[in-house]
Amino acid sequence: MDTLNQLMHGFAVAITPINLMWALVGCFLGTAIGVLPGIGPALTVAMLLPLTAKVEPTAALIMFAGIYYGAMYGGSTTSILMNTPGESSTMVTAMEGNLMAKNGRAGPALATAAIGSFVAGTIATVMLSLFAPVAADVALQFGPGEYFMIMLLAFTTVSAVLGSSLLRGMTALFLGLGIGLIGMDSLSGQTRYSMNVQELYDGIDIVVVAVGLFAVGEALFNAFFPQPPSTYNKLSSTHMNRSDWKRSLPAWIRGTFIGFPFGLIPAGGAEIPTFLSYATEKKLSDHKEEFGKVGAIEGVAGPEAANNSAVTATLAPLLTLGIPTSNTTAILLAAFQNYNLQPGPMLFQTSGDLVWGLLASLYIGNVMLLVLNLPAIGLWVRMLRVPTPLLYGGILIFAGLGAYGIRQSWFDLLLLFAIGLLGMVMRRFDFPTAPVIVGMILGPMAEKQLRNALSIGQGDWSLFLRQPISASILALTVAVVVIPRLLRWHAGRGSAHAQADNAA
Repeated sequence: MDTLNQLMHGFAVAITPINLMWALVGCFLGTAIGVLPGIGPALTVAMLLPLTAKVEPTAALIMFAGIYYGAMYGGSTTSILMNTPGESSTMVTAMEGNLMAKNGRAGPALATAAIGSFVAGTIATVMLSLFAPVAADVALQFGPGEYFMIMLLAFTTVSAVLGSSLLRGMTALFLGLGIGLIGMDSLSGQTRYSMNVQELYDGIDIVVVAVGLFAVGEALFNAFFPQPPSTYNKLSSTHMNRSDWKRSLPAWIRGTFIGFPFGLIPAGGAEIPTFLSYATEKKLSDHKEEFGKVGAIEGVAGPEAANNSAVTATLAPLLTLGIPTSNTTAILLAAFQNYNLQPGPMLFQTSGDLVWGLLASLYIGNVMLLVLNLPAIGLWVRMLRVPTPLLYGGILIFAGLGAYGIRQSWFDLLLLFAIGLLGMVMRRFDFPTAPVIVGMILGPMAEKQLRNALSIGQGDWSLFLRQPISASILALTVAVVVIPRLLRWHAGRGSAHAQADNAA
């Protein structure tokens, strides 16, 4: 009952005109950048961080959340129409959705994606509302040792599952840890690695790094390594017939419950559950002959639901433990810190209005996104025709203005483009950028918790194994590294067998 009362209070916060306006802006921007391939929610939120510094925290975070899950709605559009996933998590949608589009069924594919996103997002938000306060209460029992292990879990998770290889992920993580150590030591007060550069005494601003890696890096990558144009599929009716509804509804429900656990724990974002959902639908479908041939609607409905459910659930570890499990939640963590807010169990007590207003806005945002996506599909398709040079030129201008506006420092501007070049190189050689942000944000915090834990334990490292919670988290850390690789190996074997069967 207490949770329900708090949620009702959250709705009172979320339905104020100003917060509704920011939610609508976020949903619109999120859908738009989801439709545009390569412009992800992480890039957009990073670019808007300095521009929203004067916006009230609750309103800004409601907008950022709208951008986050709005991009999941929009990302399916390019996957279906152009076979170009707007987001990596919509790769599976492209497999069947584009086949449906090529066979004149783009409308039902887009409709089942939008409605499935709404169904999954709403159910996942209900589960998130019920789970998050419980997780926060449990987290209050954590000490320095447990928090260090949680941060170790975050480091391992983001570096291991977001990159194409563990080595690349770890390299990016240590790069972020190194950047995070620049500046003043929070315990001793000594400056470190500043090279006697006065602008580095206070460290490197997270906004400069985030905007440089995501926005500037993406723009420079597309300038130096232009991507080939995609084909364009004509849009058909958005009507779903009775058979489509009958086949989609169970897939939406299954996808929701497959995706939610993967977002709830640091286990690899939305990509893995979308593949699992696709495999499940293919195995359970009565229309197996449509998969890979003319496009099966279950192959769109299930993965889209799994995707949106997982995305919604990623807010749980972010809000309750301060652990980002994706590129965008890493930037959202930076957004919280931009307002001097630290996600974690105390956030529910110190900033209850903000947290519950944010959770309530998810319900409202899902309705907004459904209304935006079903009638406005044609508009999003037209936006795909914006010339790439204009698109990324605008991004560079806004990124530069935003970074310079933080401290009105030319040094920050130079640093922005230097980090942008680094981001371009990382993108070129397939290094993940999220571990850099996570390492930079959580590195100093992890160092502080480690030193506190060792101080309490008088330098005895075995305390991490003696304490049940920290030992359990350590075991989970190992599992996070091993299990996704086992799943990919199993999925690869299944794909190989399927190809062999098709060839036969």
